[in-house]
Amino acid sequence: MSTIEHANGHRPDGLLEVLNPGVGKVPRPDPEKLGFDLDRALSAVASLQAKAPEDAFSSSYLGTERQGSAVLIDAAEGLYLTIGYLISEVDNISLKAVTGEVTQAHVIAYDYATGFGLIRAVRTPDVAALEFGASADIREGQTAIVAPGGGRGMAIEARVISVREFAGYWEYMLDYAIFTTPPHPHWSGAALIDGGGRLAGIGSLFVQDAARDNESLPGNMFVPIDFLEPIYDDLRTKGASTVGPRPWLGMYAMEAKGHIVVTSVTSGGPAEQAGLEAGDVILGVGDRTVATLGDCYRKVWALGPPGVSVALHVQRDGDSLTLVVQSTDRRSFMKQPRRH
Repeated sequence: MSTIEHANGHRPDGLLEVLNPGVGKVPRPDPEKLGFDLDRALSAVASLQAKAPEDAFSSSYLGTERQGSAVLIDAAEGLYLTIGYLISEVDNISLKAVTGEVTQAHVIAYDYATGFGLIRAVRTPDVAALEFGASADIREGQTAIVAPGGGRGMAIEARVISVREFAGYWEYMLDYAIFTTPPHPHWSGAALIDGGGRLAGIGSLFVQDAARDNESLPGNMFVPIDFLEPIYDDLRTKGASTVGPRPWLGMYAMEAKGHIVVTSVTSGGPAEQAGLEAGDVILGVGDRTVATLGDCYRKVWALGPPGVSVALHVQRDGDSLTLVVQSTDRRSFMKQPRRH
C-alpha cells in the first residue's frame, strides 16, 4: 500500500488528513425526525482510552496508546462492547461517559473470529444500555447513525452503502460486514445505530472501498451485532467462545491484480518459520487453488484446529514452491487478560 488512497486502516494515524478531522461538515441526525430518544441512545456510548505494555505483541502494530469508543450493553453488569483491537493485551482502560464521569474497566474477552471486545466497568454511570437491533435487517441505501463517545457533537448520519463479505489482511474474515459513508474520523468502537435507536454494529475500520465492486469510496466498516449473540454468554462468563479458535499462520496478505500477495509475516510466527516471504503469491492451499483472500482463509480454516499443517503453494520470482506451515493459535502470541 504505497499511498494513503490505497489504505484500509484500523488506526487513524496517517488517515486523518484524508478525513474531516472534525464532524462539522457532515450530515447530522435530526432528533425531531427520529422515532427514538437520540440523547438517550448516545448516552450509552463512552469514550475509551487504553494502554498496552511496550512488550505486548500487538503494540508493534497497534501502538501502546489506544483510543476509541465502547457501548454499554448491560447496565446491571457494567458490560461494554467495543472493537477488540482497542483492548488487545491492554492493562489499563478508562471510560468517559457523556456526562464527563470517568471510570476504570477491565477486559473480559477479545473474540478474534468476530473482532468483538467485551469489557466490564468498575462503576456504571446512570445511563441506559443500548438495546440490540438485528443487523440482518440492515439494507443498502438506508440511513443509520454513527456514534462514537461524545454525544450529539460527535454523531453523524450515514448511509449504508454496501453489506457484503469482508476479508482482512490479518487473517480475519466476516461472512458479511456493514459499510457506511461518509467516513467518521473516530470509527474505532463506535456504535452503528439503526432507525429504531438500536445497536446494529460496532465500528472497526476506515476503508476506501466502501462500495461494491472495488469502487473507490471512503467509508467505515462495522462488525454486525448479530455475530455477538451466539457467543455472548460464553464471552461474558468464560472469557472466550466455546467455538474452537482457527488455525493461524502469522501472515499478512492482500489481493492485488487478481493475485493473493503476502505483504509481510509475523516475526517468529509459523509462516516465517516455514519460509514464507513478503512478495510471495499464494496459488493454493493443499491440493486446492485459491482465487480470493476469503477463499484462501476458508480453505486454511477447513483443514482443522490450530496445530494443523497447512501446505501453501506459492510463486516466488517465477518459481513454484510448496511451504508447509505448522499453524498455531493466535492467542498464544498474546498476553491474556487477567480474570477479575
